[in-house]
Amino acid sequence: MGYAACWLTGDVWNLFDIDLTAVTRTWAALAFAGAAVAVTNFCPIRRRRASWLRMSVAGLAIPLFALVAAAGVNVNFGAYPTVADALGANPYRTITVAKIHHSVAPGGRPSAMRSPASWTDWRPSGPLPKSGKVGTVVIPARVPNFTPRPASIYLPPAAEAANAPALPVIVALSGQPGQPADMFVSGRMPAILNRYAAAHHGLAPIVVVPDQLGAPRRNPMCVNSPLGDVATYLTKDVPRWIRAHLHVAPSPGHWAVAGFSEGGTCSIQFAAGYPGLFHTFLDISGEEAPTMGPRTIAAAFHGSPAAYDAAKPLNLLAAHAPYRHTLGIFGVGAADARYLPQTKTVEAAARRAGMTTSLIVAPGTAHDWRTVRFVMTRALPRIANRLFDGLS
Repeated sequence: MGYAACWLTGDVWNLFDIDLTAVTRTWAALAFAGAAVAVTNFCPIRRRRASWLRMSVAGLAIPLFALVAAAGVNVNFGAYPTVADALGANPYRTITVAKIHHSVAPGGRPSAMRSPASWTDWRPSGPLPKSGKVGTVVIPARVPNFTPRPASIYLPPAAEAANAPALPVIVALSGQPGQPADMFVSGRMPAILNRYAAAHHGLAPIVVVPDQLGAPRRNPMCVNSPLGDVATYLTKDVPRWIRAHLHVAPSPGHWAVAGFSEGGTCSIQFAAGYPGLFHTFLDISGEEAPTMGPRTIAAAFHGSPAAYDAAKPLNLLAAHAPYRHTLGIFGVGAADARYLPQTKTVEAAARRAGMTTSLIVAPGTAHDWRTVRFVMTRALPRIANRLFDGLS
């Protein structure tokens, strides 16, 4: 029954928009089998022979089987380190604007940008914390039909220095379903960048993870539509807030966009459609085209197939080519049967459009956070080097 349930929900109905792995299917089968054995104790014939203690144990065993299976699936996907994370709790405290950077004036604007002649020449004027600061901020939307959840933010140790230079920026986007904190909790971006900062005098990019969904299971697909003007929020409101409140380098050579799954699709949409905003992007397990299933064109594109086609990354790449300054890094799991061919297709199209591209394939992983961590560990240092080279 467990395998049948996975087949129906994953293969036939496609409720998760991913291919369920053999490990997930096995855990589901074991959970159903265990629950079936426990349920037999409540059948009329068996119930007369069983003691109340035995039936009580059987009743407790059913949720226990489900919990153990869920834990096994979680390990397979590498998603949630703690129960609180699995319940969607944001583990990070809110950072007020005044605490984000010492140079923020009462009017909300940072002091004049100070960049060294080369980032390799910069040294902190005093001791730095050993790790960066992680927190939650509110980035309001000026668009009327989209209400984002609070964003997550990572500030490297150098951002705490009295003589902090203008730092580069990575705008990161989580998958769907999900929340901004997932990129830090499950993707472990701060740990990767803290290691980079430790080797570079506290320097690392600032990371801002805005909300592109509005709710865990919503998918406005990073376009402007009746579902929300998400593209405007992410390409106008978020950069405006970052520049107004953080000490950042301004040009697109210093900015990157990154994402996983639905967020990966968004990253190539923005890198291809807004080349004046991002010159670097990381697309991990993104789709060949944004989608929310059969309702996509009707719900988000006013029933216009032409409008939908125009929003597809392959067509955006063709419309804005050539890209002479863009680096695109693509990542995917070797066992991701659904997204591996899509990733290869988009990577090839980006290369034909003039981008410099590379593909990272995580061995033995599928559409999961293990893939994200494998790719991030290899891609983020390269992205950071490129973003800092733009400061030279």
